[in-house]
Amino acid sequence: MESRVLSRTAAAVHGIVRLGKPARDTACVVSARPIGAVGDGGNLIWGRQLRHALVLESPPVSGIVSAKREILRPSFAAASSPAEGSDSAGEAEVAPVGFFNKYPALVTGFFFFMWYFLNVIFNIMNKKLYNYFPYPYFVSVVHLFVGVVYCLVSWSVGLPKRAPMDSNLLKLLIPVAVCHALGHVTSNVSFAAVAVSFTHTIKALEPFFNAAASQFILGQSIPLTLWLSLAPVVLGVSMASLTELSFNWLGFISAMISNISFTYRSIYSKKAMTDMDSTNLYAYISIIALFVCIPPAILLEGPQLIKHGFNDAIAKVGIVKFLSDLFWVGMFYHLYNQLATNTLERVAPLTHAVGNVLKRVFVIGFSIIVFGNKISTQTGIGTCIAIAGVAIYSYIKAKMEEEKRQMKAA
Repeated sequence: MESRVLSRTAAAVHGIVRLGKPARDTACVVSARPIGAVGDGGNLIWGRQLRHALVLESPPVSGIVSAKREILRPSFAAASSPAEGSDSAGEAEVAPVGFFNKYPALVTGFFFFMWYFLNVIFNIMNKKLYNYFPYPYFVSVVHLFVGVVYCLVSWSVGLPKRAPMDSNLLKLLIPVAVCHALGHVTSNVSFAAVAVSFTHTIKALEPFFNAAASQFILGQSIPLTLWLSLAPVVLGVSMASLTELSFNWLGFISAMISNISFTYRSIYSKKAMTDMDSTNLYAYISIIALFVCIPPAILLEGPQLIKHGFNDAIAKVGIVKFLSDLFWVGMFYHLYNQLATNTLERVAPLTHAVGNVLKRVFVIGFSIIVFGNKISTQTGIGTCIAIAGVAIYSYIKAKMEEEKRQMKAA
């Protein structure tokens, strides 16, 4: 009986070996690499690599059965290199480790670099455009229009696949988009009126407005330490504003309205929490915001643009550069916002907070270098104090959020 079972086992193994090259060992199995946990719905990708197994010379019948089961069971080892003793390593399929998984820190660093780089380029190009084409309402429409076209093209090729929209979700997103549009337009009005560095210094007050809205509108209790951390921000912005050479009330008030608008955008965003991915969500918000921005641009700047705005810009730089500047400033605006979202999704809240502060430092620093803006000593000190205050505030708030998450998880 034992000899008959052994002979049948040997014959079966011999038949399998003959399908490939002759092997010196007595048995072989098909190896598999698991992709995800099978119990969680993962898939198994079966490879063609042949691995050698050892058959005992004279086991009892029960031993043969167990050995046979062991031989036929797929190997779930994570190794992707050919097994030792294989006749041909070329027959093995090596599963490469993805670059994103192999170097996560390097990839995240690249995301941060591109986020900062695109933001700096946008601010510089935007200000240069305003130097010969001072129409912020129209330029705001161009920013959103180029981004919307980009989103529509991406949807058409399925990168990403368009998420469905219904009336209920639309009602939730409209207030978010209106606040986004108002904040975007007023930011551009400020950029056109004053130096880029000054606008970003004023916009450093945004955490103060967020804290105030959370306390007095949403009814959330803000700790005293968080309020105290905002004192340097208010002090620094006040110092910078008093001696800013490019100061005017239009630029200052517009930046303040932008802060308030983005604060309310955050409030409405919390009410409009949805399972839609951030890329699709930002695309829908951009489309709605575009329709919000078009009417005021036509009413406030339309007659001037038709009369002399376009002609003056073309006369100064030429039609090719003018159209090119409009396109690229819109493209950089959309890309830096989209990349900021993708970057912040990869990191912890504390890293997010530090990243936002460093971004503002980069923009202020590069704008001063590129445009050669002269700032007084008091303005420089005030700007540093404001940025330091934002950093402290962001750190404390991020730590509080982390503690809340840990308490919920426990």
